[in-house]
Parts: sequence; structure tokens; C-alpha cells
Amino acid sequence: MSSCCPPKEPTKPSCCGANSTSQKKRPDVLLWGSLIAVTVLYALAVVFPETLIPYPRLMEAAHGVHHLVHQMWWGVVMGIIFVGLIGMVPQKYVLNLLGNGGSISGIMRATSAGVLLDMCSHGILMVGAKLYQKGASLGQVMAFLLASPWNSLSLTIILWSLIGGFWTLMFIGLSMVVGIITGLIFDRLVKKGVLPPNPFTPEKHEPIHLMEDMAHLHRYIHADKKFLKTFVSEAKSGSRVIIKWLLFGIVLASTLRAAFPIETFAGLFGPTALGLGLTVLFATVLEVCSEGSTPVAADILTRAQSPGNAFAFLMAGVSTDYTEIMILKDTTKSWKIALFLPLVSLPQIIAIAALITVFAQ
Repeated sequence: MSSCCPPKEPTKPSCCGANSTSQKKRPDVLLWGSLIAVTVLYALAVVFPETLIPYPRLMEAAHGVHHLVHQMWWGVVMGIIFVGLIGMVPQKYVLNLLGNGGSISGIMRATSAGVLLDMCSHGILMVGAKLYQKGASLGQVMAFLLASPWNSLSLTIILWSLIGGFWTLMFIGLSMVVGIITGLIFDRLVKKGVLPPNPFTPEKHEPIHLMEDMAHLHRYIHADKKFLKTFVSEAKSGSRVIIKWLLFGIVLASTLRAAFPIETFAGLFGPTALGLGLTVLFATVLEVCSEGSTPVAADILTRAQSPGNAFAFLMAGVSTDYTEIMILKDTTKSWKIALFLPLVSLPQIIAIAALITVFAQ
């Protein structure tokens, strides 16, 4: 008796049972809800002057969305582009550029890559997720993320102009130290079985001579429709989950800005234990992109005379950022990995911030 359900292939989609492909996919409520909220609030900020709306808190949120979108759009676009390009580069090239996972040189290479890549924290998240999918070790990904967010060339120049060369170079060097130590700890935890390894990392990969083989990279770049289609596909699939959490982060950050203006906290970030605690708490609950965190950190250093708290604000925002934690969870499929980021890095940040405060007094 004929049937549309082959008995020997029950796992394949068929016209029968719960596995039917006719079932509709559930809409991503977080993605679409955040997108609608961002669109509506952005439109309010553009269409209506602040004084014409009898709801000041609503307009604070609307202008917060407008401000954040204008700050981070280029970083997001650059992130999508890098995700698409990295997705098309063969895995062996990516792994050899980063070096061996689980080694000090590999961690230092990943940290250096994070410092040199000129992109905001939101774009960096996309690239970090793609590096994980390309087989980078967990430690390399963490080192890359911690060293990246505000260490781009453009933001370094801005920070230099705000707080001077000494503190700028000091902050960059110390952030690299945190990235390297955190990366080494994560790789050690993976070796001990405390954290799961990266399933995308091949057991062995043949080393290549980068200088000799760079010329062959043109084989993967062709200005034709096939290349463009593959690039768009890689960029779309690699950045969808990141964009979802970025949109949610914009909504939440704007809400927090409306409820707790930054000026209210400016006098509370002095070089004391309470000031450091409030700084870490503020950095944790307030979603601020790298462009936004730089002037705030400069204000903490110059107005509150607290360079230690300025460093803590820059780094704790990365270490405890809920967008980053959720993206790590979605990328690695592990809550444990995501939550170990603040668990491992935040104590280092607090200790270094306290030492800076003692040194500066």
C-alpha cells in the first residue's frame, strides 16, 4: 500500500506528522518587537521637536534611540561586511592568522587583532561570533572581544584628545592585559573540561605560509553575481542574531537614559570604593556603544578626577554587557560560557581600576 511517508526515513520532512514542512515558523518576537520600537522612537525624534511633545520621558527615549542609531550604524554596517568576508575566507586562513588556539601566541594575536580592527563594539560582536564559527579557540574569541570595543584607531584618537596620551596608552595597554589573561584562563578551563570546546575547531589543520599564499586569496574574490550572492548570504546569516540583540539593546539603553540621565551620575563617580562600585553598576545596566562610552569615560576622568573609574567604565561595560552575553550564548549554545565572561574578567577590571586609583592619588 503506497504512502507519502517512507518507513525507513522517518527523520526526513514529510507530508505526515509533526515534522511537516507546512508548519509555520514562529516569528521572532524579540527581533520584530525591537525593530518596531526602534523605528517608532526614531521617527518621533526626527518628526517632532522635543518641545512639542507633552511627554518628556518619551522624547528622552526617542532622542536616545536617534543618538545611538547615528553612533553605531557605521560600526554595524562594517561588522556585517566583515562577517560576510570572513565567512567566504577558507577556515585555514582564518586559523593561521590567529595562530594556534590554546597558546600564548594565539591569544596575543587575537588580542592584537582586536586592538587594530577599527570598529565599534557592536560590529566587533559580529566578527567575534564569526571567528568562533571559523574555529578560533574560546580564549581567542574572548581576548578579541575584550581588547576590541574602544581600542579602534578612530576612537583612540578621540580618547587621546579628551584625556591625553598618557592615560590613553595606559588604558589600551591594561585592556590588552585583561584580554590576554582572560583568554588564557578560558583556554585553560576548556582544557580542564570546565567549559565546552569550540565544536567548529578542526582537530588538525595544515599550516600555511601566509606571505606565500596571500596571492591565492583572489581565488575567493570575484566581482560577479555568484560572489555577491554568497557574500550577502554569509553576511545575513552571520549577523541576524547580533542585530536582534543590538536592537533590543538600543531600546533598553534609551529607556535607561530617559529614566536615569547621565548627568545625574556624574558627581557620583569619584575615586572612592563607592564611586567604583557605582561605576561598575552603571556600566553594567547601561548599554552604551563604544562611541558613547568614550566621552562618558573621559567625563569621569576629567570631571570626577577618577581615572580608575574611567577605565572600569570602559571595560566593565564590555565584561558585563547583556547584549554581548546573549550573543555569546546564542553563538556558543552555552549559558556557562557566556556567564563566565564577567566571572573571569570583571574581578581583573575592578582590581586594576583600584590600583589605578591608588597610583593616581
